[in-house]
Amino acid sequence: VVQLEESGGGSVDSGGSLSVSCVARGGTFRGSSAGWFRQAPGKEREAVAGLDSSGEPTYADSVKGRFTVSQDNAKNWMYLEMTSLKPDATSFYCCALDFSDCLRWFPLLSHNVPLWGQGTLVTVSS
Repeated sequence: VVQLEESGGGSVDSGGSLSVSCVARGGTFRGSSAGWFRQAPGKEREAVAGLDSSGEPTYADSVKGRFTVSQDNAKNWMYLEMTSLKPDATSFYCCALDFSDCLRWFPLLSHNVPLWGQGTLVTVSS
């Protein structure tokens, strides 16, 4: 059984950079879509960045040009590099694995994503 586990996160000042990582334990991301969602208190969960099975990225409009999603060659690890962070980026960031195209995550998630990590907190201070 594949399990997703995030790491990284933490606190950063506005305008700073931070990275979060996700490892697929017991499996890989190969052949699936994978990416990152975030959910702030009192807000809906939103897709931030996704990689389809061919490695093509898709980003939410709000993070284009500032966030980069990637995976290692073995497809065990996935990363989200975040730059020019703003206070509204403060959220729990969760990695996800999906057998549907990650384009379906944007702009609003409308189906059940089968596998989630527990999440890691990112706090951006103004």
